[in-house]
Amino acid sequence: MSEIREVDVAIIGAGTAGMGAYRNAAKETDSVLLIEGNVYGTTCARVGCMPSKMLIAVANAAHAGEHAKGFGVHYEAPKIDGRAVMARIKSLRDRYVGLVKDSVEDWPARHRVMANAHFIGPDTLKLTPKDGFADFTVKAKRIVIATGSGSVLPDSFDKGPNVITSDAVFDWDDLPKSVLVFGAGVLGLEIGQALHRLGVRTVLLGKNNSIAQLSDPSVCKTALKVIGDAMPFHPDHDLDRLEQTKNGLRAVWSSDQDGGDEVFEKVLVAIGRPPNVAMLNLDVTGIALTDNGVPLFDKTTGQCGDSTIFIAGDANADTPLLHIAARQGQTGGTNAATHPEMNHSREYAGLSVTFCDPQIATAGRTYRALEDDGVAFCTGEIDWSDQGRATVMRTNQGLTRIYGEKQTGRLLGAEMIGPDAEHMAHLLAWAIDAGQTVEDLLDRPFYHPCVEEGLRTALRQLAYELNLTKQAPVPRSLDCGPGA
Repeated sequence: MSEIREVDVAIIGAGTAGMGAYRNAAKETDSVLLIEGNVYGTTCARVGCMPSKMLIAVANAAHAGEHAKGFGVHYEAPKIDGRAVMARIKSLRDRYVGLVKDSVEDWPARHRVMANAHFIGPDTLKLTPKDGFADFTVKAKRIVIATGSGSVLPDSFDKGPNVITSDAVFDWDDLPKSVLVFGAGVLGLEIGQALHRLGVRTVLLGKNNSIAQLSDPSVCKTALKVIGDAMPFHPDHDLDRLEQTKNGLRAVWSSDQDGGDEVFEKVLVAIGRPPNVAMLNLDVTGIALTDNGVPLFDKTTGQCGDSTIFIAGDANADTPLLHIAARQGQTGGTNAATHPEMNHSREYAGLSVTFCDPQIATAGRTYRALEDDGVAFCTGEIDWSDQGRATVMRTNQGLTRIYGEKQTGRLLGAEMIGPDAEHMAHLLAWAIDAGQTVEDLLDRPFYHPCVEEGLRTALRQLAYELNLTKQAPVPRSLDCGPGA
């Protein structure tokens, strides 16, 4: 008979959500076990946020000379040392992963185990240790699922070691000569544009004319043109053939507008990161599951139905962002430790950024969400092509649209592609989180000359559309002038 270990709280997964859950649970009870089936180190540090931003930083440095031409400043074409680029990225990546690993390994050894886990009952887990020791059973009063998400490579792409997911990019020793990127979501767009700027022959293939996290048709249309003007991008394609040849991987694709037939050294499949729940055997828990096998849960507590099982982070397939995973992990960990007493955390205003150039961001509720929910709202916008500071900096591309509630004038959300979108989105998300109205924001200072003045232009138009003012919006060409 296998060993049975009893604990108050078991946490499956030691990523961002799992670490947050452990820290908070351990404040309430010493009877806690953190279970990790792979390696310590978060998705963010290993294959996500941090190494992708390292790649983008290098790419932007390489692109700086090309951008400078518009100012009359000329540089020789950059010489890209692919091995040096990847060595720096891997070194920094390993440093950040090491910091996470050290943090976990500083926790008491009795509180953690390296093992694969799956449910054999609503409160019971079977563990298979990574070190080769015998399987054992954990009976837990409460369980937190924090198994994160993983890259996916459909069978249709199984063409050998040169067909990869984004996880493999940051283990390269050198930059490839050519890459075909499937997927114009956040990862595909960020990595694809960065490789293009680093001199890698890159083609980006999307589906259904969608790009990144955008849902506003006007902003999406602008983004498709801006990105398409900057690199080879086919936003709606059908893959006709992918085959290995002696010269590399031959891809043949078609669309209503154009097609292609090219050979690439690598094919990068970036079509999403589904939650890691299939291996958990959740059917035996009795909790309700979606058609994709993900538990239904309360967003304010992390609790799955009325069970003693909680879920947090990317595993719940809700909002796969680090700051959300951290918050959900903390809430789930506390509630697992104090159940049946429950802490309800409010939901943050939405905030999502794609670090392409120009940046793409959303704040608050998206256009699609407002439309789907039948919310009565008006829209204000700024076309960045003629905005003062953006024109000076040669970053005058893109479109920002802001949404306000008709009945109250309350700011609801925004979608954008344009200069400093990461900072614009933060400002708007904080304002939305605070329940501020369009008039509240217009009563704030706008320093001159800043790109934030562009937000004022959009807010003024929105105020006019909401009938909050009878004054027609200032033309954007005057927005940076005296008295603006």
